[in-house]
Amino acid sequence: MNIATTGLKPKDAYDVIVIGAGAGGLACAVVAANEGLETLVLEKTPYVGGTMSYAGGMAWSPNNPKKGEVGADDSIEKAETYLNATAGTGASADLRKAFLDSVEAAIGYLDRHTQVKMTPVPFYPDYYPDAPCSTVNGRIMEPLPFDGRELGRDFTKLRPPLPEFTLFGGMMVSRYDLPHFRNVFKSVRAFARVTRLIAEYAVQRVRHHRGTSLVLGNALAARLLKSLQNLNVPIRLQTTVRALEYDQGRVTGVVIDTADGPLSVKARKGVVLATGGFPHNAEMREKYLPPEASPYSAMAEGNTGDGINLGMHAGGFVPGDDGNDGYWSPVSRFKREDGSYAIYPHTVADRGKPGFFAVNADGRRFTNEANSYHDFVKGMFKPVGNRASTPAWLVCDQASLWKYGLGAVKPMHMGLKTHLKSGYIKKADTLEELAALTGVDAQGLKETAERYNADAAQGIDNAFGRGGNVYHRYMGDPSVTPNPCMAPLEKPPYYAVELFAGTLGTAAGLKTNRTCQVVGKDGQPVPGLYACGNDMNSIMAGTYPGPGITLGPALVFGYVAGMHLAGR
Repeated sequence: MNIATTGLKPKDAYDVIVIGAGAGGLACAVVAANEGLETLVLEKTPYVGGTMSYAGGMAWSPNNPKKGEVGADDSIEKAETYLNATAGTGASADLRKAFLDSVEAAIGYLDRHTQVKMTPVPFYPDYYPDAPCSTVNGRIMEPLPFDGRELGRDFTKLRPPLPEFTLFGGMMVSRYDLPHFRNVFKSVRAFARVTRLIAEYAVQRVRHHRGTSLVLGNALAARLLKSLQNLNVPIRLQTTVRALEYDQGRVTGVVIDTADGPLSVKARKGVVLATGGFPHNAEMREKYLPPEASPYSAMAEGNTGDGINLGMHAGGFVPGDDGNDGYWSPVSRFKREDGSYAIYPHTVADRGKPGFFAVNADGRRFTNEANSYHDFVKGMFKPVGNRASTPAWLVCDQASLWKYGLGAVKPMHMGLKTHLKSGYIKKADTLEELAALTGVDAQGLKETAERYNADAAQGIDNAFGRGGNVYHRYMGDPSVTPNPCMAPLEKPPYYAVELFAGTLGTAAGLKTNRTCQVVGKDGQPVPGLYACGNDMNSIMAGTYPGPGITLGPALVFGYVAGMHLAGR
């Protein structure tokens, strides 16, 4: 396998050229190459893995072939019923059916023919557990851990996880080991487990730039990269595609920028657009996203709409029929010690835990903090008193901060000096002082805290029903009663971090057919052009029914595109 940077000329022609080294692009490349097609991957950043490398690595995969391992009772019909109830029955329904029809084959194929080994999560509820045919297990798959040393020198080309999601400067921790770290001084078993993990990490750092025990999305990215290594598929990094090439209306290749000028590379079968959508393209954000959305995104920096723009130039279009063109998460923004700015996505670690609540400028709660990250931001968008709750503030006390962390501040933190000095975290001995530091209404904040504390003591959230369904409770802390999502704020000092309406991805993309071919407004395919991942228009109609609803379809439609290119 050859991972190269600009300056090295590729061969004159390939069967398939994939633009983008994220989940959809890598899956397509793996399948196409395994089916015997000469395949080239082009990536404009210095890394392989895209946003997948940052993410939790969960892939929403209903009716997958391994669901029986966790006793799940699922089917295509049940998943379709759930999606129709949560995402509607509009223009995206046909492609959702294509997704459901292909999940079992795609996951099975990757498991049999590649290094992509995944397992169903034993318990993880869909985001709308009260909707018909929702489930609490089996639909979510996650990658098995992976040893980064198997990648050899290419390990340095794998996009690292966000530093804020690692320990000790590069140690990844699985979801299953997090409880051990939280109980390290309370349990002999937890102490032994954590001690062993830290010792292993110390040995790994002797020879490597970060820990080699990979989990979550980083493990999935590594497994896809290892699969491409085994198939000897060339990957060309730091390579920008300037344009597509055509012959009699068919896409026949690409023009890339090199140090020696533009270079034409032919694609005999087709070109696949998989560049990750447009979260970092200001012009496209203004066109497709609501004005209340912030410019901040937790996506990889290379996702600037390149593939979508190439597809539209070739005759494709963005249908704009979703009604909601973003995948949302509240985010906070801070400056790292090295001077770089970081975006922290508040997905599952703090909002829904006991001892936290979120307020707007009036000091009032505006939505259920234990809802999914997507729905939380939709709550920020909803007008309260004739204005949106953007930005907002997430508030907690000393006890909750220590136990669960707050944004980039990890649980059992050793000190807040840097974040307090930068202003990322606000700290005050009273709620009135905290209101002054954050600029929210002091009386509103005081009254909100009083009502929240009273409800928390009874275990009933009278305002928004927090803790009222199985998903909320899963996001909480089972050791806290009577409501695992609520506890009074009783131990000063108080803390707050500013939340912005950030993106975890963009839902507006190129219209495609069931085999991922980009289609024009006349409904006919653009010959030789495919799209998957977030370059493909969302099959979820801008909704977020469960964890991994971008990663699951990316893998499945990457498989679909690869097989169609191979004529299967």
